[in-house]
Amino acid sequence: MTFPVLQDKVAIVTGAAMGMGEATAKLFAEAGAKVVVADFNEEKGRETVQAIEAAGGTAFFVKVDISKGDQVKAMVEATVEKYGRLDVAVNNAALTPDNAPLHELDEEYWDRLMGVDLKGTALSLKYELIQLRKQGTGGSIINISSVSGFRPQPNNAAYVAAKHGVVGLTKVAALENGAENIRVNSVAPGAIDTPMLRGALEATGIDPEEFAPQLSLLNRFGQADEIAQASLWLASDQSSYVTGTTIHADAGYTSR
Repeated sequence: MTFPVLQDKVAIVTGAAMGMGEATAKLFAEAGAKVVVADFNEEKGRETVQAIEAAGGTAFFVKVDISKGDQVKAMVEATVEKYGRLDVAVNNAALTPDNAPLHELDEEYWDRLMGVDLKGTALSLKYELIQLRKQGTGGSIINISSVSGFRPQPNNAAYVAAKHGVVGLTKVAALENGAENIRVNSVAPGAIDTPMLRGALEATGIDPEEFAPQLSLLNRFGQADEIAQASLWLASDQSSYVTGTTIHADAGYTSR
């Protein structure tokens, strides 16, 4: 049972068509929020909305490429037009990590990944913060980083750089907006069993079941809804004195 800690709050979740974003959108709706399911994948995004509505929740879909400022601006405007305000945002959308050593860097994919994972997070923050500051009633923003934002991984130069950047953006946004009662935090997931992780492991020929103990003190991959629970706490008033920090939901990976 999920308590209604977000009752009547309005929340945007980017990358909500699949994986951690989908789990977060569903959990937030269960917790009472009106959820904006934002994603570039329209088919899967609308399926997320349908699942939320079938469970008795409230949601609608916005198609967005977060690497485009005009689309991010339109996403926030559509949210306010539909629900009248914005209270919470989870900036989760990201591309699959790159898979080559730095001396073989793919410039085209570097630009694509940075455009979504880093620039897209910055643009999302920009327009979410504009709306929250305009309302003057505070709010909570959660950026999804990664253990790669704290410990480097081989063959993931673009992803590692982007996720380090997300942590930096989180701290700057928290510093600049604390006086407005706008809290900005991040969640750094470890190895979470999502289509993105499975695809990345398949591309490198790694057996997921053999690899899990190397990434987790609990000897298993995490589940998307376990990350959603961390975001839910940061979104709720239960974390009212928490800003500018990161929750490491990684089964102890960064502690060893």
